[in-house]
Formats: sequence, structure tokens, C-alpha cells
Amino acid sequence: MADIRSNFVGIKSPNPFWLASAPPTDKAYNVERAFKEGWGGVVWKTLGEEGPPIVNVNGPRYGAIWGADRRLLGLNNIELITDRDLYLNLREIKQVKKNWPDRALVVSLMVPCEEDAWKAILPLVEETEADGIELNFGCPHGMSERGMGSAVGQVPEYVEMVVRWCKQYTRMPVITKLTPNITDVRKPARAAHAGGTDAVSLINTINSITAVDLDNFAPEPTIDGKGSHGGYCGPAVKPIALNMVAEIARDPETRGLPISGIGGVTTWRDAAEFLALGAGNVQVCTAAMTYGFKIVQEMIEGLKNWMDAKGHASLDDIIGRATPNVTDWQYLNLNYVTKAKIDQDLCIKCGRCHIACEDTSHQAITAVVDGARRFEVIEEECVGCNLCVNVCPVEGCIDMVPLSAGAVDRRTGKVVEAEYANWTMHPNNPMKVAAE
Repeated sequence: MADIRSNFVGIKSPNPFWLASAPPTDKAYNVERAFKEGWGGVVWKTLGEEGPPIVNVNGPRYGAIWGADRRLLGLNNIELITDRDLYLNLREIKQVKKNWPDRALVVSLMVPCEEDAWKAILPLVEETEADGIELNFGCPHGMSERGMGSAVGQVPEYVEMVVRWCKQYTRMPVITKLTPNITDVRKPARAAHAGGTDAVSLINTINSITAVDLDNFAPEPTIDGKGSHGGYCGPAVKPIALNMVAEIARDPETRGLPISGIGGVTTWRDAAEFLALGAGNVQVCTAAMTYGFKIVQEMIEGLKNWMDAKGHASLDDIIGRATPNVTDWQYLNLNYVTKAKIDQDLCIKCGRCHIACEDTSHQAITAVVDGARRFEVIEEECVGCNLCVNVCPVEGCIDMVPLSAGAVDRRTGKVVEAEYANWTMHPNNPMKVAAE
């Protein structure tokens, strides 16, 4: 059986599945329930500085995007950091860590961007014997308007400065949580690295409005006729998160920096994809809020079964395995040619492939052959884009088949070459001409 024990920047847990800092980790009751179901660790919901508690709205806090089957695809959240007393949280953290010494317990923090504020809260957290801290530089609503959260995460100089303070004033590992609401996520990652962070975690939620109430003409969720932007999460953000994780994992300036992957993890496969792109573990929120804490059991068993089937003995066998295969567009092989092929035995004749190709792509799929309804690929028109594969409702019905070297591409009339050639080498590239 595969060994999925995790050691992330010295923080050990029985598996790589942590709950992210969010409503599910707001108090001891939730966290204890999560640990009983098998979660390897939690990041406690973000604590603020000592003083009057944070005030949250007393009405709807979530907006949502659903699929056709009412499956939750994305969740918009306008809740702020914890509104519970700081010292109550600290007492509970200490007790939970005592009760569950084999589980990872990291504390998320967000205080004003002032050295004294960080200097004051760090010893309080350290006294709980928590395993580490996560700096919340990602929250895009409510707190950012107060100069915290993503307002810090969007300024690399601030990121580096606060990380340096934390490394100076605590012995605990420091994980820096990054905002996706930025043009280039590598810049705050580099800044955190320069400041001495032990790891980064990403992504935090994406600034969003998920819907508008067309009766009241107000964004949802609606509070007394008004709405606000919030943080978007869930399965819909996974592609964005995977890209940002990969960008940091392959950046020469941050390569080797431990990454905790966050964003839409719902299944073991999602987790495996994050790990393959360089994450050392994953954090989960929306899936737990949708299906409950027991979902981690499917994640654990699924990951183990896949690793066993593929011969992967430990997480180290898969972490970062896909990173070398992530490249920039200009380095993709332009001599790699594929054509779509439709399995007529599997085809249900729904016509999706035809209409997608006919209306929006390359008119490369028939609708009628010899007077009968039949969908075949016209190789003289097929560019190998694979749109048909993605709209087909039958898995495996349409495949993309590579042409062998020496074969003739019937669309271009050219022989497929065996040699690798990318855009930097192409005669149509003006930069290549200028260089010559």
C-alpha cells in the first residue's frame, strides 16, 4: 500500500489533505469532527489582532454557480476572518493540538501591516504549540479595504517585509498565502521567498460577483437590497490554481520552494494533479462545505489506489513529476500533427461534434454520409484542435490520433517531419528573422 504520509516544511501529517482556513476551521468543534473523519491537518480560520472582534454580516454570505444538474461549481463568499474572541480561539487551538498531536495544525493570521502588530500576535500563537502559521495575504473582500489581505499580497515589497518580521519574531514555520488577484503570481512568490518564507500556499479566493438578482437588480448574496464583491472558490477555480502553482514551481527564482496547493480540490485526482505540478500537499474548503468532512476518506483511498496501480510508493514519487513538462507556448512542437477519429460503434449520433465544428471551428465533421446521418472527420479540414472531443458526451468516442513521421497531412499537403521544431525556429517568426 502506498505511503501517503506528508512532511511539509517539517510539519508532519498522516496524509496530504488539509482543510483550508475558512468557515470549516472556525472552531474546535468543527476541527475535531474533521480530524475524526481522517483529515491530515487544518489551517485554523484567520485570526486578527487583540481587541473588539470582527463584525460579519447577519444575512446571506454565499453566492453560487451551479451546473445543469445543480452540482455546485463555484462559491462566492463575503464572510470575513473569525469574529470569535482571539483568546477563545487560542485556547481551543492549544487544546485541539494536545488532543491530536499527529495532525497538522497551522494558524492563519491577518493583522495590520505594522511590525508591532505582528510582533504582538506571534508569541500568542507560538504558545499554543501549533505547528506553524499561514500569512493571509489573499482575502479579496472586506479586509482588503482595511489595508490587509490581498491589499498586502498585491504589493511584493509588503509581502517581503511582513515575512521578514514573522521570521524574525517566531520559531514556527511560515507559510505565505498568495492572492490570485494579481497579474503575475511569481512576483509576490519571489518576494516571500526573499523574505525567508518556508513555503507559499495558493490560491486564495478570486474577486468576483457570481450573480445578479434580476428582480431586485442587486448582486447576490444580497444584504438589504445591496451586494458586494466576494471571494470565489470551488471546482471552477482549479484551472487557475493549477497554472499559478506550476508557474511558481518552474520559476528559476522560486524553484524548490514548498507549495501548498489550494483551489477546487474535490477528488483524489484533483489532489494528484496539484502534487504532480509541484505542490507538497493540498488544502480543501468548498468540497468539505458541499459534501461534509467524510469526503476526505474518498480522497485518501482514491489517491492510495491510484498510487498502488501506478507503482508510486510515496508522495515523493509524484510531487513535481509534471513540472518539467510545463512549458511556454513558443516551445511547443509544431511538427506534432493530430487528427480526430470518431469511433462509430460508440457514437450516439447526437451531432454535438458536428455543430460545434461547423458553427465555431473548421467545418471538419460531416452530418450526413450517403444520405444517412453519420459523423465522420474530414481530414482535409481537421486542424486537430480537439474541440469535438471536449463537447462529445460519450467518453472515448472521439480520439486524437497523431500522424506518424513521413505521413502526409491531407490538410496542408505537407509531409510530417520527425524533427522537433518550435515557434522560435519558424520562418514566419519575425523575431527569428531579426535575430538572423
